[in-house]
Amino acid sequence: MDTWTRRDVVKTGLAATLAGLALPSDLRPETAADAAGDPPRPGEAPAAATRERLLLDRGWRFHLGHADDAQQDFGYGRGEEFGKTGEFMVAPSKADFDVSGWREVDLPHDWVVELPFENDPSLVSQGFKPVGRAYPATSIGWYRRVFELPASDHGRRLSLAFDGVFRDCLVALNGIYLGRNLSGYAPFTLDISDVANYGGANVLVVRADATEHEGWFYEGAGIYRHVWLAKTAPVHVAEWGTFVASEVRGGAATLTITTQLANEGEAAPGCRVRSTITDPAGRTVGTAATPPLRLSAWSGREVTQTVVVQAPALWSVDKPRLYRLTTVVESGGHETDRCETTFGIRTLHFDPDRGFLLNSERVELKGTCNHQDHAGVGSALPDRLQAYRVERLKAMGSNAYRTSHNPPTAELLDACDRLGMLVLDETRMMGSSEEGLSQLGRLIRRDRNHPCVFAWSIGNEEWFVQGSERGALIAAAMKRLARKLDPTRPTTEAMNGDWGKGLSAVVDVQGFNYFQGDIDEFHRRFPHQPSMGTETASTVSTRGIYANDPARGYVSAYDLNFPPWASTAERWWSYFDARPFLAGGFVWTGFDYRGEPTPYKWPCISSHFGIMDTCGFAKDNFYYYQAWWGGAPVLHLFPHWNWAGKEGQEIEVWCHSNLERVELFLNGTSLGAQDVKRDTHLMWKVPYAPGTLEARGSRGGQVVLSTRRETTTAAARLEIVTDRGEIAADGEDLVVVEVHAVDADGREVPTADDLVTFQVAGGARLIGVGNGDPSSHEPDKAEARHLFSGRCVAIVQAGRQAGDIRVDATAPGLAPAGVTIRARAAAPRPAVD
Repeated sequence: MDTWTRRDVVKTGLAATLAGLALPSDLRPETAADAAGDPPRPGEAPAAATRERLLLDRGWRFHLGHADDAQQDFGYGRGEEFGKTGEFMVAPSKADFDVSGWREVDLPHDWVVELPFENDPSLVSQGFKPVGRAYPATSIGWYRRVFELPASDHGRRLSLAFDGVFRDCLVALNGIYLGRNLSGYAPFTLDISDVANYGGANVLVVRADATEHEGWFYEGAGIYRHVWLAKTAPVHVAEWGTFVASEVRGGAATLTITTQLANEGEAAPGCRVRSTITDPAGRTVGTAATPPLRLSAWSGREVTQTVVVQAPALWSVDKPRLYRLTTVVESGGHETDRCETTFGIRTLHFDPDRGFLLNSERVELKGTCNHQDHAGVGSALPDRLQAYRVERLKAMGSNAYRTSHNPPTAELLDACDRLGMLVLDETRMMGSSEEGLSQLGRLIRRDRNHPCVFAWSIGNEEWFVQGSERGALIAAAMKRLARKLDPTRPTTEAMNGDWGKGLSAVVDVQGFNYFQGDIDEFHRRFPHQPSMGTETASTVSTRGIYANDPARGYVSAYDLNFPPWASTAERWWSYFDARPFLAGGFVWTGFDYRGEPTPYKWPCISSHFGIMDTCGFAKDNFYYYQAWWGGAPVLHLFPHWNWAGKEGQEIEVWCHSNLERVELFLNGTSLGAQDVKRDTHLMWKVPYAPGTLEARGSRGGQVVLSTRRETTTAAARLEIVTDRGEIAADGEDLVVVEVHAVDADGREVPTADDLVTFQVAGGARLIGVGNGDPSSHEPDKAEARHLFSGRCVAIVQAGRQAGDIRVDATAPGLAPAGVTIRARAAAPRPAVD
């Protein structure tokens, strides 16, 4: 292989992926004197110039372009962009370009969530938002950012790292084309060392083209993930260049540390790598150092070290213990690079008879599939909202998360590492093409140190090829790459049929989507193939609604409704739970998401598949899973008991509980007791009478829980509940503010639909609102939202001012509510001014 260099390639293609596999062998041991290295050459940074990673999220300008009209697209498309170096994206790249008509935005940013809804059947997948080839005026987005670089950066290696831009984006700096990235989900990095303006202003321009989609669900558009400016010395650790693999045996863990070094300079200095391992308590538990080494100019090399950790603290879903690797590169007697890698020590194994084993103990995968949009913000989720969603899933008893159907943002994996949530990490493009392998390679190299990631998914429901020899060949190529980059994790693919054919024989773990075949028969035919449910259920329901209503686009919240390919929650889970050879499964989905409204279309603009709605409010099935996935006693009674006009009519009353026996009472009169059968629910048919419906759950003959549903009076006032009472004043943290309507006795009114207006003071800002109504056409970027089934939510983001944040909620005719959240002093992350 040719000498590896980042100078000559944009690091988005297969060449960049393969760079992590087999770097050149011209790195030879040297004497200690040689390791002192040569002095820097003219124009190169001194050896002491260490790594900086600066957030580039603030201070952008944004404007819509036009897919069909070059004049409305700032001149792009007139055929001059590639004629001469320096004239790319002519107008916006000019230093004196007038941006007075461009909006000020901070990242992450999704422009599609800001667009109005359109009743166009072609937009059903995108949640009826006007984006795509038929909507050229709202499908191109331009971003512009001007930033300064000090003259002292000259000689360092500079790059821009984009965590995600949707989609097909072109990037230019100072009028010079840097590169293009197709996928809206794959991270990419562009070297700017040769084109940067040192000691002056730099004009960065990004054009995102969302006229084509990658999925059949809401995807949003824009720079919806973070952007970073990285600065390193010429001799440094390559991007995603550390990998820690662990083998646990006999009370000790042997860590194999792989480090990819890069020399992006003309000198050939001596260097060495020092690695330090710290445990979850911050104590140093192991070190390693290479002998003195010399790197040739414009070359790179992979070095391997071994560290043994005695009595390791293993990562698990219940105790997510994290270690840290600190990598230091020394050259010329100075530290030239330092980077930190979080990892965990644990063992993974799939057994064809026992399912999934984590640290040699069977762990049943109680998972959910999830897209990446949320109420109020679309696909542009701040980091804290990623953690909030994982916390909600953990509260339900879930222990696994499938990143459907694309690489996630790294911050989601960080949250799963910290909170103890296993992750099935999925690439977007199934393919052995350069693009397909590049996307997979970037995913694996970025994510392979996350202990939460337990397997790589190479595709989803690829019905054109999954059962064929062609599909097997594609899967084999992807598996080969996965094995080279990470030999510690298995591969799988989510298959909706063709089980036992095509790529089934290639992947390590068979993925079953729904009951699209005979699972038991597959296990009999292929007894040595581990398996799991990669996608299950697809039960549809609407929070707080208890009768199907096609006109309004609502589906009953009872566990009764599902499309032809799917099942109820109870059916799939009782089936899987009874079969130890199945490792568990992933429900479609944990949260509702925009697009794919099922079973109805317009006025529905979001799905009904979620166990929670788009805000994270629990539907009733949440408590079914909580009862059988969690360990705490559960007693959940529904529906609500406000049925004016239905006096004397039978109402189905359901109860989700994991207790032994439940007795139901109406206005103090027993309606009978029932024994609880594992993985099922209880049901009574009760003639409606206003008053109090009460369930009492017992274990060992003793009542341990009781719960009530009471007929309320009209809403009288608002109440506020927040997920936290204190947040960091770092400009990024946020608080989720829930608003409920209650009656004069403080009982939540489940049918309230009042319009709630929010006011925020104290240096914070309101970044979005929602209510979980799958047919609501209200804007997400607003100061008001109607209650839906008695609830709505506001997302409030901190500024950089410590002190009190005040959030007030008002509604006509109701007493207002307010809450104070403490914003504690916190240093913002290092960022570009």
